[in-house]
Amino acid sequence: MKSCFRLLALGMLLMAISPAVRAQYIPSDSNLENRRAFNADRFGIFIHWGIYSLFGQGEWYLNSGLDEAEYQKAAAAFYPHNFDAKAWAAAFKDSGARYVTFTSRHHDGFSMFQTRTSDYNICQATPLARDITAELARALHKEGIALHFYYSILDWHRPDYPKGRTGRNNNIALRPDYNSYFQFMQTQVSELLSQYAPVRALWFDGYWDHDEDAVPFDWRMPEFYRYIHALAPECLIGNNHHITPLEGEDIQMFERDLPGENTAGLSGQAISRLPLEMCQTMNGMWGYKVSDQHYKTSHELIRLLVRAAGKGSNLLLNIGPQPDGSLPATALQRLHDMGTWLRTYGSSIYATEAGPLDDQPWGTTPQNDTTLFLHVLHVPAAPLSITLPQKPKAVSHMASGRALPYTYSRKTHTLTLQLPADAESPDCVVAIQTK
Repeated sequence: MKSCFRLLALGMLLMAISPAVRAQYIPSDSNLENRRAFNADRFGIFIHWGIYSLFGQGEWYLNSGLDEAEYQKAAAAFYPHNFDAKAWAAAFKDSGARYVTFTSRHHDGFSMFQTRTSDYNICQATPLARDITAELARALHKEGIALHFYYSILDWHRPDYPKGRTGRNNNIALRPDYNSYFQFMQTQVSELLSQYAPVRALWFDGYWDHDEDAVPFDWRMPEFYRYIHALAPECLIGNNHHITPLEGEDIQMFERDLPGENTAGLSGQAISRLPLEMCQTMNGMWGYKVSDQHYKTSHELIRLLVRAAGKGSNLLLNIGPQPDGSLPATALQRLHDMGTWLRTYGSSIYATEAGPLDDQPWGTTPQNDTTLFLHVLHVPAAPLSITLPQKPKAVSHMASGRALPYTYSRKTHTLTLQLPADAESPDCVVAIQTK
């Protein structure tokens, strides 16, 4: 009798835990392959572009207390006649970037793609009347550049979105209905995945909009992620929520900081075992701002890319296109400079992992299966010494290909080398062949 009770209790326990077991996310083989490809890419381009570019005040302009109905009128004037998808894709290819994350819909609720959910989109609400997302997707696919979509899960336009801490002063008659809004998001995501395939990743933003709610808001993310992975098991999901990754996410993002750093106050979360990506602006804003010409130098951007690779992270570098559809000339020059540098040093960035050393005063150390790369960003006055488990097979200066003299102490496992007298800026790269 006791054994029957034990079996009954065990059965009840299994019934209780089985929903949780069923809910556990197991990525598909195609998803894992996309994770590997994403992790090897190391460099991507972020595009923040929408009707907000017309105002030249950045992508959050609607949040400044504007009347939403007046803001909508910008769509009727949005005519980016200089947009050239092939030219964009060529510039991204020249930069050495391996993927592009395009803002399909930002917080202002305007869709930059063809959608049946409303006529508030690039094809129906603007005089351009073209699906520029389709044009860009074709151009990127032709160049072999992976396509990702940014998608805002908060909305300052739709009355059914339950307002969080932003977009509260836009004079909208609110009718909060998250069931309705959730269905809207599902429809739009299915359109993105079907109309512009292949789509390698979805990059969500806005989860933090409800982080000050007295009662925690249920975004129903596990349900949303299951829906997406059922439609496209290979599609990677990331969420810019600034917290530990949620069940069902495939990549982890850090905003304006490298993993493990938090100078901007947005990236204090622990580093997971998922593929990593940090996003950063070229100047100060994400969307086009006419007064913001404070661009980081090419050397600064190259060093940022190098430091990202040294931490096993991708760099997603942002551009805010102009309202006419042109990429800013300064941004194009930065892309060209980065591409020139990567044509020489790309093998020390692409398909690398975090090296054995944490950030050093002189630089960082990404590695691949056979080679440890010393990226010397600040050349020390004294010979450079690092700990290495075994004597290297070869040590060379990557720019010239010439061998560098070195000493190795088997007792202390210390490699000491003298850098070239003409060590180049912004980065002197030394390749240490370990296998």
